[in-house]
Amino acid sequence: MTRSVLYTSSPLLASKTPLWRSKMIVAMLALGFVGLGARAAYVQVFGNDFFQRQGEVRFARTLELPANRGRILDRNGLILASSVPAASIWAIPEDVDKEDPEVAAKMPRLAELLEMTPAALDAKLADEDKTFVWIKRQLDWDIGEQIKALGIKGIYQRKEYKRQYPEGEPAAHVVGFTNVEDQGQEGMELAFNTELGGKAGSRRVIKDRMGRVVEGVGEEVPPMDGQDIQLSIDSKVQYFAYQKLREQVEAFKAKAGSVVVMDARTGELLALANYPSYVPDKRKNLTGEQLRNRAITDVFEPGSTMKPITVGIALEAGKVKPETPVDTNPGRINVTGSTISDTHNYGLLTVAGVVQKSSNVGTTKISQMLTAQQMWEGYSAVGFGQKPQISFPGAASGRLRPYKSWRPVEQATMSYGYGLSASLLQMTRSYTVFANDGRVIPATMLKRDEPPVGVPIFSERTANQVRQMLALAAGPGGTGQKAQTVGYSVGGKSGTARKQVGKHYAAGKYRAWFTGLAPVDKPRVIVAVMVDEPSTGSFYGGTVAAPVFSEVVQQTLRLMGVPPDVAVVPQIVANPVEEPL
Repeated sequence: MTRSVLYTSSPLLASKTPLWRSKMIVAMLALGFVGLGARAAYVQVFGNDFFQRQGEVRFARTLELPANRGRILDRNGLILASSVPAASIWAIPEDVDKEDPEVAAKMPRLAELLEMTPAALDAKLADEDKTFVWIKRQLDWDIGEQIKALGIKGIYQRKEYKRQYPEGEPAAHVVGFTNVEDQGQEGMELAFNTELGGKAGSRRVIKDRMGRVVEGVGEEVPPMDGQDIQLSIDSKVQYFAYQKLREQVEAFKAKAGSVVVMDARTGELLALANYPSYVPDKRKNLTGEQLRNRAITDVFEPGSTMKPITVGIALEAGKVKPETPVDTNPGRINVTGSTISDTHNYGLLTVAGVVQKSSNVGTTKISQMLTAQQMWEGYSAVGFGQKPQISFPGAASGRLRPYKSWRPVEQATMSYGYGLSASLLQMTRSYTVFANDGRVIPATMLKRDEPPVGVPIFSERTANQVRQMLALAAGPGGTGQKAQTVGYSVGGKSGTARKQVGKHYAAGKYRAWFTGLAPVDKPRVIVAVMVDEPSTGSFYGGTVAAPVFSEVVQQTLRLMGVPPDVAVVPQIVANPVEEPL
């Protein structure tokens, strides 16, 4: 039986609700709606900008549209550096479900394509709290396509560009390289990074939580591709010079070597090679020894290659003539308590003979006819002690102390290349004074359309006289006989300098030099060679560096289409004269 309940009999239900409480409840509901309306108005109208910004921070992204980096070309338009599309692989670790049998089966193949061990790949994906991690950047594009075809959730790729260097090791020190962000780090890549890099574009997009683009917003700014840079380098000359230098360094078990080839008329560098070198796009385990562009950044005491410049200053000052006798007896000279010696007692020589036999005593006596100021001004005028004005990072200025601080013995030693320092590039440029009828011309790494205007230092007569002396030095009876070349007349000066380590000269360590020009009457090329620490017993510049000069000159002149000016086979005697140290 159901029992009925009379609600009116309940004292609680039967009591009347106070009117104020009903009004309060209605008022609270009204206030709630008003608050919600006010909040909506604030969000939608008054505070709209703030919330838009917050939304953009969380979901809107500006995607960079990379610019295609400009190419680096040689003087003939051959590519030395260019950019190609590359795939950079990234991941959202929390989305990569390695417990899924299908995903687990694909992971070994992914690691193989990435050239990573499975353990290394797992380490990259270990932190599941991350929403972005780079796996590997700048893979070949076809590898990226294969990874994309695997279809692994959480593994994505981005299109970038990477540099390729077709000439590899021979041109590495000239071209340099870029980092993974496509920024120049060495060589011309660094020197012209702004011009080559162009300007990246941008695209504003909305992304979802998974990092996928939902829609584009705003206007897209297209990228501006970088400019091409054309160098003065001839890739064929560069390759040949590098090969011959490497062969000589290895043959004499030397520490390193450099060679510079310059167009004698324009100052354009046709080749600038160093050994050891490196492959620009494969830079694992590189050392400073490989990266350093020795021909430009390293400075050395040039030794006897300075003697023609000293003699040129004396000729220009009217102190001597080529036939002026210089008595070198007894093969040594005392200068304020210090003894300067030759390898032999050459007796009475002419000024031309001093250069031919590379006499320290004869050069010292010629320098004593000059003031320290005259010598300093002459050395400075041809570029010593000054940073080369060349578009290349790290070019060294060398060392040439103010003449007021020179002691007599220092003036003497500087006349034959000790007590000052220069780079191989500076030595090469200094010989333009002989090749251009007494005018020094600036060096350049960029192709020139017109020959530069040189600065007159010597008269045409002085320059011609020194060229004839250089021809004697490279001929029979001279120190550089191995520099002779079939079909072309050459002139040049060898040099051998003890290697300074700290404040002292290291026992048994030398640098061998040869600097010269060809053909002698109308020079078209200047070539300078340096071999550092040859260790097979032979260390003289005429033996170690001159043969490289010979082969490089011959090949370069042929490539330039210069007709032969002599029809003789080089005359090299069995025991060439050795320059004194």
